[in-house]
Amino acid sequence: MTTPSKPTVLESRLHSLPLMARGKVRDNYAVGTDRILMIASDRISAFDVVMGQPIPGKGELLTRMALFWFDKLGHIVPNHLTGEAPESVVAPDEVDQVRGRSMLVKRLRPLPVEAVVRGYLAGSGWKEYQENGQVCGVPLPPGLKNASRLPEPIFTPATKAEMGEHDENISFERLCQLIGAQRADEVRRTAIRLYSEAAAYALTRGIIIADTKFEFGLDEQDRLVLMDEVLTPDSSRFWPLDTYQEGINPPSFDKQFLRDWLESVTVNGQPWNKQAPAPELPLGIATATSERYQSALSMLTA
Repeated sequence: MTTPSKPTVLESRLHSLPLMARGKVRDNYAVGTDRILMIASDRISAFDVVMGQPIPGKGELLTRMALFWFDKLGHIVPNHLTGEAPESVVAPDEVDQVRGRSMLVKRLRPLPVEAVVRGYLAGSGWKEYQENGQVCGVPLPPGLKNASRLPEPIFTPATKAEMGEHDENISFERLCQLIGAQRADEVRRTAIRLYSEAAAYALTRGIIIADTKFEFGLDEQDRLVLMDEVLTPDSSRFWPLDTYQEGINPPSFDKQFLRDWLESVTVNGQPWNKQAPAPELPLGIATATSERYQSALSMLTA
């Protein structure tokens, strides 16, 4: 399986539908009052800053992986897919912008939080654990190392930031205040089950899902519905099982490769301050990032 060779899409431009919003990756268009056309561009963000250069084939890869997981985990919670072809709601001259990188979804009332589940100690969680033995207020056993598997997956919600802002970790108590205790408990239980089943499957395919984040909305019947993307390299930390070692930062199939490069780059002789504008991505970094996404998709779906 090779990386798609179609032209990259940094921004979609549809004339047949009204644009609702451009996110870090997705462009959302209104389809009537009850549906949304979500187009996954080839944009990539890191440290909540969108890069100025696209990642070849990324939008198609993200869409294929999300559709794979929506299908595989559909028995746990309903999702936002309508089952209709995205090409059916755009003009003929716009089909090429949509094909392979879009989802036609139900319009929901989004919950204002990200449901983060961590199965391993990594990234900011590892840094916090070294300071206080906790991750986002969840106490953990002593003696854990970088990349240690946690005794049980933990739920660490975060607020969803506006473009250019940083997500903020919150306590479960704060989540209860935001969406109600009963709904918060439902989100926690559902997110942990989604992660646990996906992580168990991924292990059989040679991939460790160290952590991930889910987004949920409510439908007209006030039911919880899984939405946006799910278990992609943009929203998850993927490690190859065959090279995993506790105590070191494992190599990854996700955008950690890009983050590591950004951490090393200098702008005007100084480390990049993680504020827009982002440094220009060399072609080699963009291509290598695309190849990592492709490897993850191939391993999970082959």
